[in-house]
Amino acid sequence: MRLGLLCFFTAMVMQAQPGDLRGIWKAQGKAYLNLETAGVIFDPPSGKIPYRPEAQTQFAQNFAERTTSDPDARCFQPGVPRATLLPYPFQILQNDRAVYIVYERMHSYRILYLEGKPHNDGLPWAMGDSRAHWDGSTLVADIASFSDQTWLDGAGHHHSEQLHVVERYTRVDPKTIAYEATIEDPKVFTMPWKFRLTLRRQSNSQLAEDECDVDANGGRHHVSPFKPSR
Repeated sequence: MRLGLLCFFTAMVMQAQPGDLRGIWKAQGKAYLNLETAGVIFDPPSGKIPYRPEAQTQFAQNFAERTTSDPDARCFQPGVPRATLLPYPFQILQNDRAVYIVYERMHSYRILYLEGKPHNDGLPWAMGDSRAHWDGSTLVADIASFSDQTWLDGAGHHHSEQLHVVERYTRVDPKTIAYEATIEDPKVFTMPWKFRLTLRRQSNSQLAEDECDVDANGGRHHVSPFKPSR
């Protein structure tokens, strides 16, 4: 499945203009564990996620139950922007029609269309519906049409189906992409908030298969790509 998906995207790739984000990348730091404690939130200056009171209560419950309730740990697609934060590599390919991001986690992928078409609204997709454009050499991605079933990190920071994400990918040098995301959800947050982190190129790397297994109780869990399933 992974090989077929990569072959499909690779066959579509041509020289990218005006920016070149191609390569295999991985986020630096531990924002995937908890966005608030990782020090990546720069707006608001407090570094705190601006929850509405009732949403703060839901976060507290998620945090208390995070070891059993995390959707990513239970083999669901990680969502956006969480897929970028996770400590697993992802590959970016591109042509003049779209930018394609293939994630190691759960065979997830996104197509960031550059053709200026409107969003497919009202579709509850874990990875959202992506549109993008170039702002100079920075790729700006606009993502909407989310489900409410994913988390933003492993601490249980959450969102509703009204989530709207704007990402900015800027190639700083051959080995570095500066990544920034604006998170907006009027049902959960009192205001939009922003974070930024660094993506590092993974030399001599390739994506591994990420599989899931179901135990005797029906629980789903990830199977290491480096160890056989028992």
